[in-house]
Amino acid sequence: MLGELLLQMTMRRLLPLLITFTVALVPVAAADHPQIVVLVRHAEKAVAPAGDVALSETGQARAEELAIALAEARLDTIVTTQFRRTRDTAAPLSRGLTVTPVVVQAGSDTASHARAVAAAVHAGGSSVLVVGHSNTVPAIIAALGGPVMEELCETEYSNLFTLALVPGQPARLVHGHYGAPDAPSAAECHKAMKQ
Repeated sequence: MLGELLLQMTMRRLLPLLITFTVALVPVAAADHPQIVVLVRHAEKAVAPAGDVALSETGQARAEELAIALAEARLDTIVTTQFRRTRDTAAPLSRGLTVTPVVVQAGSDTASHARAVAAAVHAGGSSVLVVGHSNTVPAIIAALGGPVMEELCETEYSNLFTLALVPGQPARLVHGHYGAPDAPSAAECHKAMKQ
């Protein structure tokens, strides 16, 4: 318990440094300024009622952890979908930064949604948070010029992806985690996907 608490406290302090480190990895000419994009999946959702579900208690705690982790990241744009779970994940950070999220409608066409989010990111500020879904976060990363990735497993919520975008250069991706660790079943899910 104490070890887990220390790890969480350490991660709160390290995430802003991780984002800064990502920027430092990108060779930037004097006229170029990288756009930093942080992407997360919505936090844990409640089981009921069916439909547009809220966050569970665990998810609410993770949303608060995200706000703490990114409080010093100088985000000026937040992008969510119309679904409550993405809006609720961004809400604590949005309130703290007084940034009103841009809502990009999600539908059945993941590729179109990813392109629409990429357009919203490019139209946004120099630091953007995107809160998506297990199937959309990897598609959005690819639409922004990052690597092609497999969908996230249903039990994965702790991933924090940071992309540094500089015009004329390949996107740089750093993968980290925030909040409580994912359930062990997430690792099993990825093994099954690879078979």
